[in-house]
Amino acid sequence: MIRKAVFPVAGLGTRFLPATKATPKEMLPIVDKPLIQYAAEEAIAAGATELIFVTSSSKRAIEDHFDKNYELEAELEKKGKDDLLRIVHDVLPNGVSCVYLRQPEALGLGHAVLCARKVVGNEPFAVILADDLIDGHGNPCLAQMTALFEREQCSILGIEEVAREATDQYGIVATDPVVDPAAGASCVLRGIVEKPHPDQAPSTLAVVGRYILTPRIFTLLEHVTPGAGGEIQLTDAIAALLVEERVLGYRFVGSRYDCGSKLGYLEATVEYALRHPELSAPFRRYLADVLTRA
Repeated sequence: MIRKAVFPVAGLGTRFLPATKATPKEMLPIVDKPLIQYAAEEAIAAGATELIFVTSSSKRAIEDHFDKNYELEAELEKKGKDDLLRIVHDVLPNGVSCVYLRQPEALGLGHAVLCARKVVGNEPFAVILADDLIDGHGNPCLAQMTALFEREQCSILGIEEVAREATDQYGIVATDPVVDPAAGASCVLRGIVEKPHPDQAPSTLAVVGRYILTPRIFTLLEHVTPGAGGEIQLTDAIAALLVEERVLGYRFVGSRYDCGSKLGYLEATVEYALRHPELSAPFRRYLADVLTRA
């Protein structure tokens, strides 16, 4: 079982300035829940009971979000707002704990994962990037991956097809020929390259923000040579892991929204609003009206 999930949340979120000047990008809401809560709920649905947040000094809002707010809860209880009180309580279910670690310097995703080593210990774990919001259509992406892990007992990377011209924005994998190219299929990785030029990319299968990793990754991260900007790339450690262990790519079932980009964030907001039980009907009418005026 995957009991621990790591959330690297120390980034500055510069693409959303000035909104993220004082607010962590992971706290940006999609309708009425912040991105980090969607990520935490996905991990919990997959069986995680310990959420490990690798933060920075500017991310206290994330800690506060998952902490109790006695004043708010007392006020809601006093006013008989039981539905809202239940929503607040459900932010962190019973039996789930949070650990907060500081990443002293922004030295890359690999370094952020390495910061969690002492808490993770010698067991497999998940890594979730909160700004990759994935709607699993009733079956959360990480739950799909943990089911595969229980059978295969090896590292697994969430992957999806991207446009050839976009390969320089992702880690791109080389795989054995995929017999079944449909979503939900897994393949054995033979190589991985960080942000290759489209002309040099080994495929158009990109790694997205979902990983299940064996603890061997920590030792390999310690020996990764920092790249541009002094960053330690998780991709480089995974490339080294491929030499020692079997690693699978998994084409998850679902829809991914890149909420690290403004367009992806807006797309997610619209899609989730259209399914929101309170907003769906009036929001559809509003969009129809906007289109008639366009």
